[in-house]
Amino acid sequence: MNKRSNTLIEEQTTTFKDYLNLIRGNLFPILLITLTSLTFSIVYAVNATNIYQSTVTVKIESPKGSILDSPLFPSMGDFGKDRFIANEIEFLQSNKVKTRIAQALADTFKQVNDFTKFSLLLDKSMLEKNVAPRLKRILDIRALLDKADIKQKRGLDIVTIAVESPSSYEASLIANTYAEVYTKMNLESNRNQIALVKKYLEIQKNEKLADLNFSEELLKKFQESGGVMVLESQVEQLIGKLSDFESQKSMSEIELSSVEKALDLYKKELKEKNPQISDYVENFASEEYIKFGQTEIAKLEYNRDQVLATGPNETGLGKEAVNEYNKKITELRANLNKKLNAYKTSILVATPDELKTLTQKIIEEEIKKQSLVIRIDQLGNLVKEYERKFGQLPKSSIELARLQRNRESLEKLYILIEQKYQEAMINEQSTPANVTVIDFSEPSEKHSKPNRMLIILVGFVLGLGLSIGFVFTRNYFDNTVKTPEDIQRRDITVLSWIPLIEGVSTNGENEFEFIVAKKPDSIPSEAFRALRTRVQFSKLPDKELKTILVTSSAPSEGKTMICNNLAGSFAHSNKKTLVIDCDLRKPRVHSFYKTKRYPGLVDYLFGQATLDEIIRKSEMNYLHFITAGTIPPNPAELLESSKMGEFLDTVSAMYDYILIDSPPVIAVTDSEIVSRLADATILVVSANNTEIELMEQSVNILRNNNVNLMGTVLNNFVYKSSYGSYYKYYYYYTRPRKTEKNIFPPASQN
Repeated sequence: MNKRSNTLIEEQTTTFKDYLNLIRGNLFPILLITLTSLTFSIVYAVNATNIYQSTVTVKIESPKGSILDSPLFPSMGDFGKDRFIANEIEFLQSNKVKTRIAQALADTFKQVNDFTKFSLLLDKSMLEKNVAPRLKRILDIRALLDKADIKQKRGLDIVTIAVESPSSYEASLIANTYAEVYTKMNLESNRNQIALVKKYLEIQKNEKLADLNFSEELLKKFQESGGVMVLESQVEQLIGKLSDFESQKSMSEIELSSVEKALDLYKKELKEKNPQISDYVENFASEEYIKFGQTEIAKLEYNRDQVLATGPNETGLGKEAVNEYNKKITELRANLNKKLNAYKTSILVATPDELKTLTQKIIEEEIKKQSLVIRIDQLGNLVKEYERKFGQLPKSSIELARLQRNRESLEKLYILIEQKYQEAMINEQSTPANVTVIDFSEPSEKHSKPNRMLIILVGFVLGLGLSIGFVFTRNYFDNTVKTPEDIQRRDITVLSWIPLIEGVSTNGENEFEFIVAKKPDSIPSEAFRALRTRVQFSKLPDKELKTILVTSSAPSEGKTMICNNLAGSFAHSNKKTLVIDCDLRKPRVHSFYKTKRYPGLVDYLFGQATLDEIIRKSEMNYLHFITAGTIPPNPAELLESSKMGEFLDTVSAMYDYILIDSPPVIAVTDSEIVSRLADATILVVSANNTEIELMEQSVNILRNNNVNLMGTVLNNFVYKSSYGSYYKYYYYYTRPRKTEKNIFPPASQN
């Protein structure tokens, strides 16, 4: 069975209990990693600087425009409050606003003049030079404002500005300054637009007033010079209508100039942000259907104004004509607005959100400009028509009519401009900021960060997660035998499992290594008795079981310790037992019994010592051992010799059981040779040490040589991690009572 098949079998048979056993078996690394993470989190939480948060709540409303509905003032389309507030948040995060805030904070810092109240605004680099901290540069303060948390409350026209600082006073100061500066700039922005219009109207008003005064002075001088003093009623009527049209034309030209100024500013701003959209929007007003619609409306208005100028006749036909013109004008405007809305929607769909408001303004101003151009043209035609009639007046009264026409035109124009100027003044004073601070922040006495309990909890959970992840990852890549089930899953018999004996290293050399002799009432000793019982009940089909070979897959798996303790367990049951050290390359039986290595088996096989000389007594009755003796140059040939077979036949007649300690199977062929001479073979596997692949290879080698592989013994197995119940019940039945003494019979000297 290959490695991939083994992995599949493991995955298919892994249960929740296996995972629990894995965790129980790795409690130490889990506790170590978890406690380390918890310790770091506690240290961090204790030493972390307190951070205070201050929040200002601001209500932002969409601009409502002029309260007097002036056609001179550019309107702004409504694309939804959420989009408008999103644009305002972008404005709040602009460098323009941050620079004003940084300057305001610097001014406040100078007024307070108390370093203890500040932290973020201080340039602490000077502390290294033992110089008192000073205020940071404006650019550095502006960079600090990038960390301010500005966001809209979902579904509301509310924006919160949150600032964090190690100083509660400083956090509150920055948040409040942020709101105050933004409110002032918003108010300035709202009023600046109206102020520009008002200033332009004021200039026009002063100019027209001067012209009016001059025209009145000319008229007065003409009358004083003895000219015609009174005009006919028809002439008066003609002058009144002509002056009306002239004043309307002049007012439209002023409006056109205002629209062009606003349009130039909007186009310049849009071109800086997106030249492609600017070129596309700039040409939309030249569409034929827009021009045609506006021209038709202008013609109808022209005809209507002519009817109104002549006055309704006695039959009422003039009044009906005016009503008919108004009806057609209303229908044309509705159709034109419908097409314009569809056109604007198609443009705005593909326009980025941050440019939609600006694009909408340009579109509206372009439409207004086009309408004014056509209106001025039509009014110009009306003025020309009445000027033609004016030119037909009698020569005696034409000079007075000209002067009076000029005065009335200027007077009416001045009145229109004065009206618009007064509206602009009222708008400027009555236009509020569309930003209202609902709640200013106050210095908080309770810090918002760090949440020390949360940090400690996260550290604990993170450490626990990392430790468990480490255990499972290590287990996934660990290809060693861990439990008896790992062996049984590969169709290999498990005779017993021997618990880890505390204090015994991989090479033994510990006073408790011979556990069945030193502590016969211990759990490992009971495990060896269980192994002895299972070996005794293992029947061979054709002969009695006497010679048992004990080997392993690789060095340092505890085969010598298993071999000698199993032999000691046999001796406990009054069975004459002999241990033979056939590991002629790295023998260790002599060190197990703390004696000399020679004379031993090799010396006997070479005729250098007698059998009585190499057989030695142990500290236990019925247990003897033979060391390896002098290490030979050719161990394999020596073990394969007929002398070795004769030796085993001789000692078999003398003892009930013979246990042979041999080299590892994978390392050399010695174990294969001796296994053919033994009645059965036991393979020792070390938990968390022997690789599964090596164990399988060893089993295959022994089975291919037709060796009677009795099974495996899992050494260094931790009972508590996977077989806690075994440990608990055995401890209950094997622990010595307080009134009993642990008596072990002394070793026989015979």
